[in-house]
Amino acid sequence: MQIILLEKVLNLGNLGDIVKVKDGYARNFLIPTGKARRATEAAKAEFDAKRAELEKQAAEKLAAAQAEGEKLSGHTVKLSQKAGVDGRLFGSVTNADIAEALTKAGFTVAKAQVRMPNGPIKTVSATAVDVALHTDVVVEVNVEVTGEQA
Repeated sequence: MQIILLEKVLNLGNLGDIVKVKDGYARNFLIPTGKARRATEAAKAEFDAKRAELEKQAAEKLAAAQAEGEKLSGHTVKLSQKAGVDGRLFGSVTNADIAEALTKAGFTVAKAQVRMPNGPIKTVSATAVDVALHTDVVVEVNVEVTGEQA
C-alpha cells in the first residue's frame, strides 16, 4: 500500500514522503495513529495544500521536544526495589517504572519513550537509559537502583 507520511517515521521516511509499506502496518499502525494516510490523488492534493501547516506543526513539536530534552538530559532517577544479599532484585525495574518516576519528577514521558536496549534492570546498579522524546531527540537519563533488604 502506498501512503503519504504526515510526520517523520523512524526507518521509513520524512514528512511528505510517499512510501510503499505492508498493508497491515499501514492499516493497523500508521493510519490510526495519524502518522500517515493513503496516497490517493485526492489525498496528495490535500496534502500539498496543507504542507506548510504540517511542516510548521512538525517544527513546533521538534522545538518542544528539544526544550524538554535540555531539561531532562543528565537527570538521575533513583528507584528502590527489594533485593537479595547478592544485589539481585526480586523483581525488575522496567521502562514503566522509569517513566512513572520521571512523571513524578515533572517530565512528560510515556513508557514507550523509555528505551532499554539490555532489557529490564535486574540488579542493584547505576545504568544509563535512553528516552526518545521525538524521532530526532534522544536523551540519556541515569537510573540508580538501590536495594532494600527483604
